[in-house]
Amino acid sequence: MKITKEIKTAILVLVSIALLIWGIMFLSGTNLFNSSRKFYVVYPNVEGLSTASSVTVNGLVVGKVNNIQLKENGELQVELLMTDPVDVPKSSKAVIYSPSFIGGKQISLEINYKEGDLAQDGDFLDGGNMSGLLDGLGQKADPLIQKLDSVLYNVNHLMVSLNKTLNPEAQKNLQEALAELNATMKNANGITAKFDRIVTTNESKINNIVNDFNNTSQNLSAFSDDLDKIELEKLQEILTKFDNAAATLDQMMSDMNSGKGNLGKLLKEEQLYHNLEGATKELNQLLEDVKLNPRRYINISVFGKKAAPYTENVTP
Repeated sequence: MKITKEIKTAILVLVSIALLIWGIMFLSGTNLFNSSRKFYVVYPNVEGLSTASSVTVNGLVVGKVNNIQLKENGELQVELLMTDPVDVPKSSKAVIYSPSFIGGKQISLEINYKEGDLAQDGDFLDGGNMSGLLDGLGQKADPLIQKLDSVLYNVNHLMVSLNKTLNPEAQKNLQEALAELNATMKNANGITAKFDRIVTTNESKINNIVNDFNNTSQNLSAFSDDLDKIELEKLQEILTKFDNAAATLDQMMSDMNSGKGNLGKLLKEEQLYHNLEGATKELNQLLEDVKLNPRRYINISVFGKKAAPYTENVTP
């Protein structure tokens, strides 16, 4: 059978069309000769996610986003085309995340490998969102931006108030005060420079004074230590004498309480106390009589006159 040129041309056109379709599908990520599975996920918001976004498992690309469809209730149904024959359990979760600062969003499959029930082609998976680094920075930066705006507003309000408060005369006074302050600072700098020159010129003398002061301080410290030792020895000696005196006094009091010695007998023996009291009374009477009648005891007779006889002076 002879194949005509028309048949050859038709076959060539069909093959070219098939190759074109296969090339387009291949470039879009769909392999016509491979049976791919499709899973579906419903999200309330897929901002940043687009078709052809990668589907990963632990960072490995195992598929792509094939289609995003808006449902009647406002939710978004995303079709996941699995290009890798990885086992996906039904309990897996498809989480939208941002892999980098400049890249778009992708979907990561969080797989529970202990789950044995695998998802089949056309099954729905649970969805979720993971906050990226930029999202977290944005959430933390919002309060700071609000506080910064408030501070800038207060500063602006303060500057406006100052401009209204400071009249030309007050501004002039402020400028004069600043000028005087500047002059004062210059004088202080000059004094500091002079002091530095004095210190530099007399550095050796200052060092000698410091060394002498250190030596004097060391000598005073040694003298203080010796003085402390002497004072401690004297204090110990005084305490020893005080202890001995206290022991002697305690012995005397013990002897007195036991009736030893004159004081002890005087305290303990009542008869001795009464005799002493009587002798004291008679001595007082004798002294009183001597005062009243001194001629009875001192007899000076020039012409041989006899003294009057003694008569007892009875005290009522």
